[in-house]
Amino acid sequence: MSVGDIAGLIAAIAFAVIAGFLIYPLIRLGKLFDQIAQTIKESGDHAIPALDEGVATVRQVNKSLEDVNRISAAASTTADNVGALADLYGSFLGKPVIKIASSFYALKATASTFMSGRKNRAASDSPFPVVKQGRK
Repeated sequence: MSVGDIAGLIAAIAFAVIAGFLIYPLIRLGKLFDQIAQTIKESGDHAIPALDEGVATVRQVNKSLEDVNRISAAASTTADNVGALADLYGSFLGKPVIKIASSFYALKATASTFMSGRKNRAASDSPFPVVKQGRK
């Protein structure tokens, strides 16, 4: 055995020792990757049903919102129709009612003026003067 053979043998033993020390961390790292892969698989298995339920929930909410939109559109249409009907009645009945009310008011004012004028004339046409007695 020569010096080169001994140096090669020492290098091979050193390489075997270093590889022996590196095997344990590599085995642990492999187990860690296996656990990570298992965790990702379980997360995917649990996430897919949750996503399906979320999609179903969103569909139900959208359906409810469509119903609410239909109801609010119907309420808006009803309010517009009631407003138009009120305008129609206002224009159809409002003017004649106002004219009748103003005619009755004019008749009442004329009658009250006529009656108060008649009372004043009746008091002034009296043959007996009205004497007011006051305190002296």
